[in-house]
Amino acid sequence: MRKKIIAANWKMNMTLGESEAFFETFLLELGEDRKVEVVVVPPFTALAKVGEILRDVQTVKLGAQNMHWEKSGAFTGEICAGMLRELFVHYVVLGHSERRTLFGESDEIVNKKTLAALANSLRPIVCIGETLAERDGNQVEAVLEKQIRGSLAGLTADQLEETVIAYEPVWAIGTGRTATPEQAQAAHAFIRKMLAQLWNADAAAKVRIQYGGSVKPSNTASLMSQPDIDGALVGGASLDPRGFAEIVQETRKLLA
Repeated sequence: MRKKIIAANWKMNMTLGESEAFFETFLLELGEDRKVEVVVVPPFTALAKVGEILRDVQTVKLGAQNMHWEKSGAFTGEICAGMLRELFVHYVVLGHSERRTLFGESDEIVNKKTLAALANSLRPIVCIGETLAERDGNQVEAVLEKQIRGSLAGLTADQLEETVIAYEPVWAIGTGRTATPEQAQAAHAFIRKMLAQLWNADAAAKVRIQYGGSVKPSNTASLMSQPDIDGALVGGASLDPRGFAEIVQETRKLLA
């Protein structure tokens, strides 16, 4: 059975002080239950501090929001996998829709980063998803297939199993709009079908596919109860420690 994974993507939010205050509340609300894997993904400036806070915490893992595919070099403003490993980062979010649309990241770039992450024992959370125009144009499956083929090219079946995929309909990110549970499930089922075709059914059955797009406590249960939705990549709602803990708790209830 695939373990549910709930990740908090703080984006460009949270100072060091705000990060400390978040965990003072969040860890108390979270409790010690480990049925659901929890990942917090702060900005680069807070990685070291959050890593210190989580050093002896067994219920939360540390993630990073991005990385470069090269080991080192003249890449001003970039962070490499080795730097993240030194901070005890476990996961790295790659190909988020904001990176694709605002910073021009292509499937090829996301693929280079994914392969580099896996080569350095980091677990990538690879984001894919369609725009509203693409959904309205009945292009959802074509877009997802292109992104899967491009972003995950060259992965072995074993590497695929170490990878988390986040389905994020771009039109639902930060808009308050959420894909219905049925829409989200249909996309997740298609992604799993594509993984089975491109790799094999066994590997596809083991890959965890998260939903991302205006996830909040009130819609968590309806989304997480779908058979192919294995967790959530939470944006705005993850900045509230009690609200994010409630999302985890709602997911835990489904596994009771």
